[in-house]
Formats: sequence, C-alpha cells, structure tokens
Amino acid sequence: MNKKNIIDFAIMILIAPLLMLCIWSFTNSWPFPYMFPKKISLRGFEYLLIGGNLQILLVSVTVAIVTTFITIIISVPAAKAITLYEFKGKKFFELLIISPIIVPLISIVMGVHITFIKLGLANTMAGVIIINILPCIPYAVRIIGDVYKIVGDKFEMQAKMLGADRYNTFKYVTFPLILPGIIGAASMSFIISFSQYFLVLIIGGGNIVTYPIVMFPYIQSGDRTISALYSMVFLIVSIIVLILIEWGVKHRYNREKSFFD
Repeated sequence: MNKKNIIDFAIMILIAPLLMLCIWSFTNSWPFPYMFPKKISLRGFEYLLIGGNLQILLVSVTVAIVTTFITIIISVPAAKAITLYEFKGKKFFELLIISPIIVPLISIVMGVHITFIKLGLANTMAGVIIINILPCIPYAVRIIGDVYKIVGDKFEMQAKMLGADRYNTFKYVTFPLILPGIIGAASMSFIISFSQYFLVLIIGGGNIVTYPIVMFPYIQSGDRTISALYSMVFLIVSIIVLILIEWGVKHRYNREKSFFD
C-alpha cells in the first residue's frame, strides 16, 4: 500500500461517519438490510429551529468564547513564567497547573459546587465559565509553553535594550512570535469548553443550559435523527468558531503589523 492509498483510506475513515450523520439527519428510520433510508423526514430540523434551541446554542458559544478568552489571558504569563524562569516552588506550580488532567474534575466538582454556593456563583453564568476554565488551563499552558521554549526571550531582551516598554515589547515582539501557540490554545480551549457536560450540569444547576446538556439525552435515548442533527450542528459551529478565532487573531496581528511598519 503506497502513500496515496493510505491517505485515501484515512480520508474515507474520516468522511464515512460524517456521511452517516448527514443521512440520519434526514430520516426517522433506517432498518437493516436497506442500504439507504426509504423515507425522508424533516422532524429533526423542525425541532432544531425552535427558538429555545437557538438560544441554547448562543449561550453555549458565548460561554465557550468567554472561557477561551480568559484562559488565554491566564495561560500566556503562566506559560512564560514556567517555561523561561526559575523560581522557588516552580515544580509545585507546574503540578498545580496540570492537576485538572491528573485528578479528574468529577472527583472534586461536588466540593467546588459547595464552595460556589457559599460564594453565590452556583447556578450562574459566571460559575459555569469559571468551572470551564479549569480543564482548559493545562492544555493552553502546555501549548503556549512549547512555543515559548522555541522562541525563548532573546527577542524581548533585544527590544527592551532598544528602549521598548513592556506593552510594546509584548505587542510587537512577543505576541507575533507566540501567535501560533495562542491560536492552538484558543482552539483547544473552545472545544473543551463547548463540549463540557457534567461540570456545567452540576455548577449550572439547570439554570444554565448548554448544547451538550440538551444533546446527550437524545444520544442516550436512541433518537438517532435528532442526535445526528445535533452532532452535525455541534461540529459545524465548532469549525466556524475556530476559523473565526484564527482569522480574528491573525487579522488583528496583521493590522497592528502594518501600522507598525
């Protein structure tokens, strides 16, 4: 098997599940041994276009975008400090940052929920965003930290020696260098936040309803039509937002670069 055949086989494996989802989105039943469904149904689209579902989708995207933005703000200085600097307790902070990966959040979410109740954050949008940040931080710090390992801090030092302040050094030197890491970390953070189910269910308390909370019951109940349609919308929205994030970051960078030039 040559390289082209391997690539074609890989593409087929990726496309086949998506094709199945598309077909199931337009039918109520697809019994064996028929190769194609016998009846076309728009029941899933009629349900999806209900105003409440669109509002839930908007809430999910808003929570994921805000979570991503805050995660990047936290992760950039954290990744720089852990990657480039030596300080007392560095190993402890490295372990603390990756702890959401090592320790499943399910095991501590009940304690977090009690704390959020005392702080007035339970059943609120702010509480959901905060709990969504926790699983995003380790991945964002790791991705941006890997970029910092490559670029180092020599260019920042040169800019400061030439008289640039911290703001301009980050804006015109550091930011362009770590831009690929920021885009990668933002994409990962959005996907993680957008797909959260259990954490949002517990902390949101049913007041904050996101897309996975609505989608998973249909998957578990075996309603393949609505499940397939929800999955397609979930995938399409994720791809669109990720493209917009990459375009927005690059557009801002190119605009500032042109102004600087």
